[in-house]
Amino acid sequence: MPATGKIILSTAKSEGGKSEAGAAILIDGVAMPVLVRRSARARAYRLTIDSARGALRLSLPARANLKKALGWAQDHEGWVRAQMAKQPAITLLDHGATFPLEGRDILIHWVEGATRTIRLEGDRLLLGGAAESVGARVQRWLVARARAVLETESHELARDHGLIVASVGVGDTRSRWGSCASSGAIRYSWRLILAPPAVRRATVAHELAHLLHMDHSPAFHAAHRRIYGADPRPAREWLRVHGAGLHRYRA
Repeated sequence: MPATGKIILSTAKSEGGKSEAGAAILIDGVAMPVLVRRSARARAYRLTIDSARGALRLSLPARANLKKALGWAQDHEGWVRAQMAKQPAITLLDHGATFPLEGRDILIHWVEGATRTIRLEGDRLLLGGAAESVGARVQRWLVARARAVLETESHELARDHGLIVASVGVGDTRSRWGSCASSGAIRYSWRLILAPPAVRRATVAHELAHLLHMDHSPAFHAAHRRIYGADPRPAREWLRVHGAGLHRYRA
C-alpha cells in the first residue's frame, strides 16, 4: 500500500503480526525506535503508542513497502510528539522510588548489608542484597503478592456465591485486567495489586460473574453487582482513568 493510503491514528495497542526490528523515525532530530508489525489483515498503516512501554508501533499490510510506511510515520511527527508528551513517566522499582500498593504509597528502601528478604513495614518496603537487582526482586515480590491475594479473594468470593473456580493465575496483560475461560480458569493482571482494594475486588467479581454468563448481557451485569455487593461502576471508572498509569512501574 502506498504511503498515501488511508490514515489511522490511535493510542490503542496494535495487535498481532510479525515484529520487524531496526526501524526508527526522527522526533525533534532524535531517532526513536519503531516496532514494526506486518499483518495479512491490515489494510492501512496504523501508528500507535504503547502506553505501557512508552513505545511507538507501526502496523502495516504484509507486503507494504517499509521505507514508504516509515516515511508516512515520519510525516506524523507532530502527532507522535503530542501523544508521547501525554504518557506517564516511567517509574523504576528501585531504591528511593514510590509506588502504589493496594491504593497507598509505598517507598522502596534498600539497606546496604541487610538481608535480601523483602519486608513491608508501614509505608516502606525494606530489603538488602545486591543493589543492582532491587527492581527485579521488588517486581517479583509484587507479582507473588498479587497472585496470593487474587487467588484467596477469588476462591472466597466464589465460595460465598456457590461458584467454583478451577484455577487462578496472574500475568502482565495490557489489553485487559482479567479473563475467565469456560473451564473456570481465571487470570488477572498482577498490577491490580497496585490499585485500591475496592477496584481489585470489583475486577474479581467481574470475572466470577463470567462463570455464570460468558458475555456482557444485562444478566451478567446483574450478577456482577450481586457478587461484588455494590455498584461496580465507580471501580470501572477508576480503571478507565487511572489504569494506564499502573503500567508505568517496572523493574
